[in-house]
Amino acid sequence: MKVTQLDDAFFSRLETLSLNLRSNLAGYFGGKHLVKTYGQTVEFADFREYQLGDDIRRIDWNLFSRFEKYFLRLFTDERQMQVQVFLDLSASVGKNDEQKGAYAIGAAAALGFLAVQNMDKLTFHLMRGNVSDNPFGTLVGKNAFFRAMSSIRELEFEGSTDLEACVTGCRETGNNNGLTVIVSDFLTESDWKKAVDFLCYKKRQVLLVQVLSPEEIEPSYDGRVFLVDAEAEDLEDPRNMRLRINPAMQQAYQEALRDLREDIRSYTAKRGAGYISVSSETPIERVLFGELLKSGIMS
Repeated sequence: MKVTQLDDAFFSRLETLSLNLRSNLAGYFGGKHLVKTYGQTVEFADFREYQLGDDIRRIDWNLFSRFEKYFLRLFTDERQMQVQVFLDLSASVGKNDEQKGAYAIGAAAALGFLAVQNMDKLTFHLMRGNVSDNPFGTLVGKNAFFRAMSSIRELEFEGSTDLEACVTGCRETGNNNGLTVIVSDFLTESDWKKAVDFLCYKKRQVLLVQVLSPEEIEPSYDGRVFLVDAEAEDLEDPRNMRLRINPAMQQAYQEALRDLREDIRSYTAKRGAGYISVSSETPIERVLFGELLKSGIMS
């Protein structure tokens, strides 16, 4: 039986959360995100003096009686955000570790659920090789979302993924109209930095979610081992290695992992993007309520 995080209890625990954008949003009308422009909602924002051509129905006659000047009442605008979730389906994410793979799918699904709950538009982009596939189209509303879930929970992980090619080659990336999430372990030779730069150029808000297994964070290997790369095509692949693990090698691995995490953290911070690194044994709700609330992505 395939390991899955996706059940009714899981989604019910997410009902109280919502996605938030720190920047201005040039999206579609009809959503729940208040932006810095003025629009047609019932939430009052400000006054300004009447100018030729303005709608006279917005004139505040109470202010006219006090100041003998025409002032317009301005209201906040609500926009519909476009949320894109890119999910890495490479073998390293979930081929030999069902728990890690299920966690990556669960994290992507949780963020997608929050999008449709906010009446936002949602697309799932499944990354394999150098292309990303959008098998469900644009999802709006919970009914469409849950129909997609029946297929998402059955996804398989295999091969390698070129994060740069998958993201930059996506033709559906909008401009300044929402959030793009990349869910991966980022244990890749592909240039994920160019993917981030591309999304920032498109004025998307960006969030990287790095999913690692407990064994990847604190490996327990010792002595002579044969390490097989999950993305290797066969046992003769040069990426597979016979090693004798000693304390010095374990320390070198820990330092390399710390360097990778710090590189992602500093790179995204300089570009105004978000980044969290989580263990697949940490409840997804704790990640959402904790790390994402601190970052301002969630509210």
